[in-house]
Amino acid sequence: MKRSRINEIIAEGDDMIRRHGFHLPPFAYWSPDEFKANQDIAQAVIDARCGWDITDYGASRYSEMGLFLFTLRNGRLSDLQQGGGMCYAEKLLISKQDQLSPMHTHALKAEDIINRGGATLVVELFGSDPEGNFAPDVGGTVYCDGIRREFAPGEKLEFQPGESVTLMPGDWHAFWGDGGDVLIGEVSTVNDDETDNIFREPIGRFATIEEDVAPRHLLVSDYSVCFE
Repeated sequence: MKRSRINEIIAEGDDMIRRHGFHLPPFAYWSPDEFKANQDIAQAVIDARCGWDITDYGASRYSEMGLFLFTLRNGRLSDLQQGGGMCYAEKLLISKQDQLSPMHTHALKAEDIINRGGATLVVELFGSDPEGNFAPDVGGTVYCDGIRREFAPGEKLEFQPGESVTLMPGDWHAFWGDGGDVLIGEVSTVNDDETDNIFREPIGRFATIEEDVAPRHLLVSDYSVCFE
């Protein structure tokens, strides 16, 4: 992806978030130089990889397959492993109309996916085999706003604003906006985008960036370069 396009997507996403009555924390609007100047006091943000995250999954087709994310908070894996402390994470996502977030699951993370506003959110679901692998003939059980629901393999569930689904490790899922763009909330256990995204197809989690202009804001994928 070109950095100029990423800058545009950030501005468009921020506008949508504001239109739905949400506000991002102050560090979201730091320039790269401001972020570097505040590194000492922002190390927890950097370590937790909170912030902007724009991905086309390495496919260079953002409009067809991609996702806007902003990680608001993220806990510590060590706390989750010991069963106490900061074991949670929260994100805002934007899934544009017909923009696929491709089929994947998580080995560790449980998550609530919530339609926070906009159009219809469609979530396609499959179950796992006993080893946790994608199983095209297996359905399963999810909870929609706390209500148990059985799903058939490949069933597409629709969620209107205010509705949600709880997904557990091994619940294979893909999602997209139907009829327009969707602002999505994600509340989950500790998030690890480096190792805990398991895709059905061999694709990447992060975009490859062409630096045609300077970044407006740093992405979480920039942190490893900027804060060595």
